[in-house]
Amino acid sequence: MDIKSKSIDELSNLCKDIRSKILKTVSLNGGHLSSNMGVVELSVAMHYVFDPKNDPFIFDVSHQSYTHKLLTDRWDDFDTLRQFGGISGYTKPSESEFDYFVAGHSSTSISIAVGACKAIKLKGEKRLPVALIGDGAMSAGMAYEALNELGDRKYPCVIILNDNEMSISKPIGALSKYLSQMMAGQFYQKFKSRVNQFLSYVPDSAAYMAKRLEEGIRLITPGMFFEELGLEYIGPVDGHDLKALISTLNTAKTMNKPVIVHVQTIKGKGYEPAEGKFEKWHGVSPFDPQSGECTKKSSTKNATSIFSDLLLSLAKKHENVVGITAAMPSGTGLDKLIEAYPERFWDVAIAEQHGVTSMAAMAKEGFKPYIAIYSTFMQRAYDQVIHDVAIMNLPVVICMDRAGIVGEDGETHQGVFDISFLNAIPNLTLIAPRDAATFSKIMDFSYSFNAPLAIRYPRGSFMLGNEFEAKEIKFAKAQILQQGDSDVAFIGYGNAVGKALKVAKNLDFKGTIIDLVFAKPLDEEILLDLAKTTKRWYIFSDSAKKGGIGEILAGFLQEKLLPNISIKSFEYEDKFIKHGNHALIEDSLGISVEKISEFILKDKKYYLL
Repeated sequence: MDIKSKSIDELSNLCKDIRSKILKTVSLNGGHLSSNMGVVELSVAMHYVFDPKNDPFIFDVSHQSYTHKLLTDRWDDFDTLRQFGGISGYTKPSESEFDYFVAGHSSTSISIAVGACKAIKLKGEKRLPVALIGDGAMSAGMAYEALNELGDRKYPCVIILNDNEMSISKPIGALSKYLSQMMAGQFYQKFKSRVNQFLSYVPDSAAYMAKRLEEGIRLITPGMFFEELGLEYIGPVDGHDLKALISTLNTAKTMNKPVIVHVQTIKGKGYEPAEGKFEKWHGVSPFDPQSGECTKKSSTKNATSIFSDLLLSLAKKHENVVGITAAMPSGTGLDKLIEAYPERFWDVAIAEQHGVTSMAAMAKEGFKPYIAIYSTFMQRAYDQVIHDVAIMNLPVVICMDRAGIVGEDGETHQGVFDISFLNAIPNLTLIAPRDAATFSKIMDFSYSFNAPLAIRYPRGSFMLGNEFEAKEIKFAKAQILQQGDSDVAFIGYGNAVGKALKVAKNLDFKGTIIDLVFAKPLDEEILLDLAKTTKRWYIFSDSAKKGGIGEILAGFLQEKLLPNISIKSFEYEDKFIKHGNHALIEDSLGISVEKISEFILKDKKYYLL
């Protein structure tokens, strides 16, 4: 969409149309609402001043890129937002030439901008990287690592700091408070107050000195922090004033140096129920725009709520239970714990690495730490799990929400790699509940377990209800759910045990069905007994095939010299999984209950029904 010839009034009307389009689409499809409603004018100004086809537009997390998508030839397709086969909720170069980088995790934008700056300089091109960062992304260390180099190298680029005083949840940390105060001009007021206090105590002969001191203090600007890092600073600018935004960005564009443009916006702008600091409007399910009520409600308790209640129960019983989350208190269910025990549970902001290492120290001091982080975000703290938890064999419990396919958020958020990357770490035990009842038993087990433990559980509800009575969890012991006389076995792990049982019901399967319970260490006794009576194992796990449960079991068979057993795993192939409805994704991958049932029927030469 060519907007460079439009007047300010025409651009203002366009902003209204964009807000209406975003609100309508997100209310139907779900997605990131308040973050996108808050940056409409800012995004329009970016497109008006810069050239998105030539200048790299870099969106941190990119959950605030909806206006950018609407302005870059995706208006007609926007109704397919986050739908299977439709456009992504994040930037995606394979979707559009205007999307510079894939993004879904926080605080990568300035590093990407620095890399782009280096390439542009080496190629001798006239291009200017423009990065938009905000929503708490400045609470992660990676942003400052990039600023550190940028301030030293002085590469020309524009970093737009979207200051809406809100991340996904309440901003956390001294640095966040420092920046907020600085950007609000509160530093000057504090210093002025101290000067006045000083004046009330000093004799008249010192008044001249005090006045000069006050004049010096006036030179402290909101941009002092960035200027001391070697970066130019402009702002703050009203993020909803198009004329001011365009003027400011034009100035930044001509400075030929790294510039921080500080923009103040209102999250949720234009939809009154979402305006301001309301965490629930950050990421939403489909809702009624009139009432603001969710239109898709489940009567089944989800795994996150189950975990939250179980951990709260443990915390009430044991005073040494502590825990952290990384900027996702409600998403992980830790909000209840933080509210009930604010001295024992913390939100450490977007700082997974720091969170894991700090909990390792607490474990060394005799506390029982629980780390509640999404599976996809645990990837960001891999070194800390090895270096600070596992090597010292500390009893830290890693609780990984959103394990498996998470649906509409797509490649950057699918929780499919945790088994693969954690299984390689010595001293670390891997466990997963198949349903709510076993989750309760696992949480009880976790408290008394004196070594590193990783628990994975799905987004939403478990596939299984209360079909089986929960048994006490014993270390490295699997559970037989159905004893059969077939030469085939179904072996499941975690939530996918439910899928195994649904397939078994479809096929009237009479063979043995096992819940591994532990992916590491394996229950060798049960597996060796199973190998004596079976020839074919079907594996069910919502995880990547590479390094997943199938390969773990294949490795076991090879180690035990049992070549007579063949394995077929219904895990995810070695590809990144696209966004869309969970059921549609699984069907497209050939691993829905129906598709698996069809496959096994064709494969029936291997077993007896």
